[in-house]
Amino acid sequence: MSERKIIAVVGATGAQGSGLVRAILADPKGGFAVRAITRNVHSDKAKALAKLGAEVVAADVDDAASLERAFTGAYGAYCVTFFWDHFSPEKEKVQARAMAQAAKRAGVRHVIWSTLEDTRKWVPLSDNRMPTLMAHYKVPHFDAKGESDRVFAEAGVPTTCLLTSFYWENLIHFGMGPKPGPDGRLAFVLPMDDKKLPGMAAADIGKCAYAIFKRGGEFIGKTVGIAGEHLTGRQMADALTRALGRPVAHHAMAPADYRSLGFPGADDLGNMFQFNRDFSDDFCTARSLEFSRSLNPELLSFERWLAVNASRIPMPESAASHG
Repeated sequence: MSERKIIAVVGATGAQGSGLVRAILADPKGGFAVRAITRNVHSDKAKALAKLGAEVVAADVDDAASLERAFTGAYGAYCVTFFWDHFSPEKEKVQARAMAQAAKRAGVRHVIWSTLEDTRKWVPLSDNRMPTLMAHYKVPHFDAKGESDRVFAEAGVPTTCLLTSFYWENLIHFGMGPKPGPDGRLAFVLPMDDKKLPGMAAADIGKCAYAIFKRGGEFIGKTVGIAGEHLTGRQMADALTRALGRPVAHHAMAPADYRSLGFPGADDLGNMFQFNRDFSDDFCTARSLEFSRSLNPELLSFERWLAVNASRIPMPESAASHG
């Protein structure tokens, strides 16, 4: 067998990266090997990837020299930033530039950059329909990624920009699962009225990314988007009702009310949901379900994801006696 092409995966123990690492490892005859990049090679997650057969190496997105070392010898690289670790769009942009420059210096032949829309192309800073945040952004964790698309092009790196979707694991890990309302009954909050939100299982992002690498240069220089389903809040609440065995209502909270909830990042997420609502057609069209299934025929629906993961969604005790 010819020597396998190495894919270096930034954030290999995270939601997106681990899915790609596992997809590559699950396809031993696919012609690719994986280099799992993580800040802490001694973590339980890193050790688990090593046990599965990944080459695990230490590098930090804040250390450009470590990135170049980690990318050296790799055919491809999956690049992603971690806004919710630090809440700084400026830091995200610096990290994106460091990855782009490291990929160029290391001679990487195909980068997949995990990105999102720069919402200011739809809602300029002067547009008061949505508050401006941090003086320069509408949706900081979107805008910094979208603005950074160009740094990969400017660096001369062969790049596919991959528009990802809301991942349903947010219901488990990010506090977005159903919660009891004033009457004690469960409500799922999605401040988008009756508009659809593209969503998917986090592991499917990795499977789709692997398919893009396997298709060679077909998507280099292009922006492509992926999703598992496009669902309204009501549709998600109905699916949760069936999976959890207790009634879950959809609460279409106004984005302004969501912004005022006060938890870290509430204003950013409130703006995000408003953008997703107001430009739902554009947002969904950019994430074709047909294209996503062409990359990953085993793409999970929300129902199928819930069949495996519903028991992992934190359930408030106060709601247990209602329904």
